[in-house]
Amino acid sequence: MNELLEKLAVCVERGKINVQSPYPPDMKGQDGAYEITKKALEEGINPQDILNNGLMVGMGKIGVKFRDNKVFVPDVLIAAKAMKSAMELLKPYFQSGQVKHKGSIVLGTVTGDLHDIGKNIVSMVIEGGGWNVIDLGVDAGADKFLNAIKEHKVKAVGLSALLTTTMQNMETITKNIKEVFPEIKVLVGGAPLTNDFANKIGADLYAPDPQGALDYLNTVFA
Repeated sequence: MNELLEKLAVCVERGKINVQSPYPPDMKGQDGAYEITKKALEEGINPQDILNNGLMVGMGKIGVKFRDNKVFVPDVLIAAKAMKSAMELLKPYFQSGQVKHKGSIVLGTVTGDLHDIGKNIVSMVIEGGGWNVIDLGVDAGADKFLNAIKEHKVKAVGLSALLTTTMQNMETITKNIKEVFPEIKVLVGGAPLTNDFANKIGADLYAPDPQGALDYLNTVFA
Protein backbone atom coordinates (compact mmCIF):
# COMPACT_ATOMS: atom_id res chain seq x y z
CA MET A 1 0.00 0.00 0.00
CA ASN A 2 1.09 3.59 -0.62
CA GLU A 3 2.98 5.02 2.37
CA LEU A 4 0.75 8.11 2.54
CA LEU A 5 -2.38 5.95 2.65
CA GLU A 6 -0.86 3.81 5.40
CA LYS A 7 -0.22 7.00 7.42
CA LEU A 8 -3.76 8.16 6.70
CA ALA A 9 -5.22 4.90 8.02
CA VAL A 10 -3.17 5.31 11.22
CA CYS A 11 -4.38 8.91 11.66
CA VAL A 12 -8.01 7.83 11.40
CA GLU A 13 -7.55 4.85 13.71
CA ARG A 14 -5.74 6.98 16.31
CA GLY A 15 -8.01 10.01 15.91
CA LYS A 16 -5.36 12.43 14.64
CA ILE A 17 -7.53 15.07 12.96
CA ASN A 18 -5.00 17.68 11.80
CA VAL A 19 -1.58 19.12 12.63
CA GLN A 20 -3.09 21.46 15.28
CA SER A 21 -4.94 18.75 17.19
CA PRO A 22 -3.18 17.84 20.46
CA TYR A 23 -4.62 14.31 20.45
CA PRO A 24 -3.17 11.71 20.55
CA PRO A 25 -0.29 13.16 22.61
CA ASP A 26 2.40 11.01 20.95
CA MET A 27 1.43 12.46 17.52
CA LYS A 28 1.41 16.11 18.61
CA GLY A 29 2.74 18.41 15.88
CA GLN A 30 2.48 15.73 13.19
CA ASP A 31 0.28 15.93 10.12
CA GLY A 32 -3.22 14.58 10.65
CA ALA A 33 -5.85 13.02 8.40
CA TYR A 34 -6.60 16.39 6.80
CA GLU A 35 -3.03 17.23 5.75
CA ILE A 36 -2.24 13.70 4.57
CA THR A 37 -5.39 13.58 2.43
CA LYS A 38 -4.45 16.97 0.93
CA LYS A 39 -0.95 15.66 0.13
CA ALA A 40 -2.34 12.46 -1.38
CA LEU A 41 -4.62 14.45 -3.70
CA GLU A 42 -1.73 16.78 -4.65
CA GLU A 43 0.39 13.73 -5.51
CA GLY A 44 -2.34 12.51 -7.85
CA ILE A 45 -3.49 9.52 -5.80
CA ASN A 46 -6.95 8.45 -6.96
CA PRO A 47 -9.59 9.83 -4.54
CA GLN A 48 -11.36 6.44 -4.52
CA ASP A 49 -8.09 4.83 -3.36
CA ILE A 50 -7.79 7.46 -0.63
CA LEU A 51 -11.25 6.44 0.60
CA ASN A 52 -10.88 2.66 0.16
CA ASN A 53 -7.24 2.13 1.12
CA GLY A 54 -6.76 4.91 3.66
CA LEU A 55 -9.88 6.19 5.42
CA MET A 56 -11.90 2.96 5.33
CA VAL A 57 -8.92 0.91 6.54
CA GLY A 58 -8.51 3.16 9.61
CA MET A 59 -12.22 3.17 10.46
CA GLY A 60 -12.37 -0.59 9.87
CA LYS A 61 -9.66 -1.15 12.46
CA ILE A 62 -11.36 1.06 15.06
CA GLY A 63 -14.70 -0.69 14.35
CA VAL A 64 -13.18 -4.12 15.02
CA LYS A 65 -11.46 -2.86 18.20
CA PHE A 66 -14.76 -1.39 19.42
CA ARG A 67 -16.52 -4.70 18.74
CA ASP A 68 -13.82 -6.51 20.73
CA ASN A 69 -14.03 -4.00 23.64
CA LYS A 70 -10.43 -2.86 23.06
CA VAL A 71 -11.48 0.77 22.59
CA PHE A 72 -14.48 2.77 23.79
CA VAL A 73 -17.04 5.31 22.57
CA PRO A 74 -14.70 8.37 22.77
CA ASP A 75 -12.13 6.55 20.60
CA VAL A 76 -14.73 5.91 17.90
CA LEU A 77 -15.93 9.53 18.07
CA ILE A 78 -12.43 10.99 17.64
CA ALA A 79 -11.65 8.54 14.80
CA ALA A 80 -14.86 9.62 13.05
CA LYS A 81 -13.83 13.28 13.44
CA ALA A 82 -10.48 12.52 11.80
CA MET A 83 -12.24 10.77 8.93
CA LYS A 84 -14.73 13.63 8.55
CA SER A 85 -11.92 16.18 8.20
CA ALA A 86 -10.52 14.15 5.29
CA MET A 87 -13.95 13.59 3.74
CA GLU A 88 -14.40 17.37 3.44
CA LEU A 89 -11.55 17.32 0.91
CA LEU A 90 -13.10 14.39 -0.97
CA LYS A 91 -16.59 15.97 -1.14
CA PRO A 92 -16.08 17.51 -4.64
CA TYR A 93 -15.07 14.08 -5.97
CA PHE A 94 -18.24 12.49 -4.58
CA GLN A 95 -20.31 15.26 -6.18
CA SER A 96 -18.63 14.76 -9.57
CA GLY A 97 -19.11 10.99 -9.39
CA GLN A 98 -15.37 10.30 -9.39
CA VAL A 99 -15.70 8.71 -5.93
CA LYS A 100 -18.64 6.41 -5.28
CA HIS A 101 -20.28 5.06 -2.13
CA LYS A 102 -21.08 1.35 -1.88
CA GLY A 103 -24.74 2.28 -1.51
CA SER A 104 -27.11 4.14 0.82
CA ILE A 105 -28.69 3.12 4.11
CA VAL A 106 -31.31 4.92 6.23
CA LEU A 107 -30.76 4.92 10.00
CA GLY A 108 -33.05 6.12 12.75
CA THR A 109 -34.16 5.61 16.35
CA VAL A 110 -37.79 4.44 16.38
CA THR A 111 -40.92 6.31 17.48
CA GLY A 112 -41.01 7.18 21.19
CA ASP A 113 -37.27 6.66 21.72
CA LEU A 114 -34.96 9.66 22.09
CA HIS A 115 -31.66 7.81 22.54
CA ASP A 116 -29.13 8.39 19.79
CA ILE A 117 -25.61 7.57 21.02
CA GLY A 118 -25.73 3.96 19.82
CA LYS A 119 -27.26 4.95 16.49
CA ASN A 120 -24.65 7.68 16.00
CA ILE A 121 -21.79 5.23 16.54
CA VAL A 122 -23.34 2.78 14.07
CA SER A 123 -23.68 5.66 11.60
CA MET A 124 -19.99 6.57 11.96
CA VAL A 125 -18.75 3.01 11.51
CA ILE A 126 -21.00 2.33 8.49
CA GLU A 127 -20.09 5.67 6.89
CA GLY A 128 -16.45 4.87 7.61
CA GLY A 129 -17.00 1.63 5.70
CA GLY A 130 -17.80 3.52 2.51
CA TRP A 131 -21.59 3.76 2.76
CA ASN A 132 -23.77 6.84 2.41
CA VAL A 133 -25.85 7.21 5.59
CA ILE A 134 -29.18 9.07 5.69
CA ASP A 135 -29.76 9.71 9.40
CA LEU A 136 -33.38 10.35 10.42
CA GLY A 137 -32.44 11.14 14.02
CA VAL A 138 -34.64 10.04 16.93
CA ASP A 139 -38.38 9.40 17.37
CA ALA A 140 -38.72 8.39 13.70
CA GLY A 141 -41.96 6.73 12.62
CA ALA A 142 -42.80 4.42 9.72
CA ASP A 143 -43.77 7.26 7.34
CA LYS A 144 -40.41 8.93 7.83
CA PHE A 145 -38.57 5.71 6.98
CA LEU A 146 -40.81 4.94 3.98
CA ASN A 147 -40.37 8.45 2.55
CA ALA A 148 -36.58 8.25 2.99
CA ILE A 149 -36.45 4.86 1.22
CA LYS A 150 -38.39 6.31 -1.74
CA GLU A 151 -36.36 9.49 -1.90
CA HIS A 152 -32.84 8.08 -1.54
CA LYS A 153 -33.08 4.67 -3.29
CA VAL A 154 -31.49 2.91 -0.33
CA LYS A 155 -30.45 -0.73 -0.07
CA ALA A 156 -31.08 -1.15 3.66
CA VAL A 157 -32.62 0.40 6.77
CA GLY A 158 -31.23 0.36 10.30
CA LEU A 159 -33.63 0.70 13.26
CA SER A 160 -32.44 1.48 16.78
CA ALA A 161 -34.27 1.17 20.11
CA LEU A 162 -32.90 1.42 23.63
CA LEU A 163 -36.17 1.12 25.55
CA THR A 164 -38.17 -2.10 25.91
CA THR A 165 -41.31 0.05 25.60
CA THR A 166 -40.36 1.10 22.05
CA MET A 167 -39.60 -2.40 20.75
CA GLN A 168 -43.26 -2.73 19.68
CA ASN A 169 -42.81 0.39 17.52
CA MET A 170 -39.76 -1.25 15.92
CA GLU A 171 -41.94 -4.23 15.00
CA THR A 172 -44.61 -1.97 13.45
CA ILE A 173 -42.04 -0.03 11.41
CA THR A 174 -40.32 -3.22 10.21
CA LYS A 175 -43.64 -4.71 9.06
CA ASN A 176 -44.61 -1.47 7.27
CA ILE A 177 -41.27 -1.35 5.45
CA LYS A 178 -41.46 -5.02 4.41
CA GLU A 179 -45.04 -4.60 3.12
CA VAL A 180 -44.10 -1.71 0.82
CA PHE A 181 -40.46 -2.59 0.08
CA PRO A 182 -39.99 -6.37 0.59
CA GLU A 183 -36.54 -6.22 -1.05
CA ILE A 184 -35.14 -3.73 1.50
CA LYS A 185 -32.94 -5.28 4.18
CA VAL A 186 -33.92 -4.26 7.72
CA LEU A 187 -31.20 -4.25 10.39
CA VAL A 188 -32.09 -3.76 14.05
CA GLY A 189 -30.01 -3.00 17.11
CA GLY A 190 -30.18 -1.73 20.67
CA ALA A 191 -29.57 -2.86 24.24
CA PRO A 192 -32.84 -4.76 24.90
CA LEU A 193 -32.89 -6.58 21.54
CA THR A 194 -32.10 -10.22 20.77
CA ASN A 195 -31.74 -12.36 17.68
CA ASP A 196 -35.03 -14.08 18.49
CA PHE A 197 -36.83 -10.73 18.62
CA ALA A 198 -35.34 -9.71 15.25
CA ASN A 199 -36.53 -12.97 13.69
CA LYS A 200 -39.99 -12.60 15.24
CA ILE A 201 -40.57 -9.13 13.77
CA GLY A 202 -39.25 -10.07 10.31
CA ALA A 203 -35.98 -8.14 10.42
CA ASP A 204 -33.07 -9.42 8.34
CA LEU A 205 -30.35 -8.92 10.95
CA TYR A 206 -29.89 -8.27 14.65
CA ALA A 207 -26.57 -6.45 14.97
CA PRO A 208 -25.18 -6.44 18.53
CA ASP A 209 -22.40 -4.03 17.46
CA PRO A 210 -21.72 -1.56 14.61
CA GLN A 211 -19.08 -3.74 12.96
CA GLY A 212 -21.59 -6.59 12.67
CA ALA A 213 -23.95 -4.29 10.76
CA LEU A 214 -21.17 -3.15 8.42
CA ASP A 215 -19.94 -6.71 7.80
CA TYR A 216 -23.50 -7.77 6.92
CA LEU A 217 -23.95 -4.90 4.44
CA ASN A 218 -20.60 -5.61 2.79
CA THR A 219 -21.42 -9.32 2.49
CA VAL A 220 -24.99 -9.01 1.22
CA PHE A 221 -24.25 -6.19 -1.22
CA ALA A 222 -20.76 -7.28 -2.29
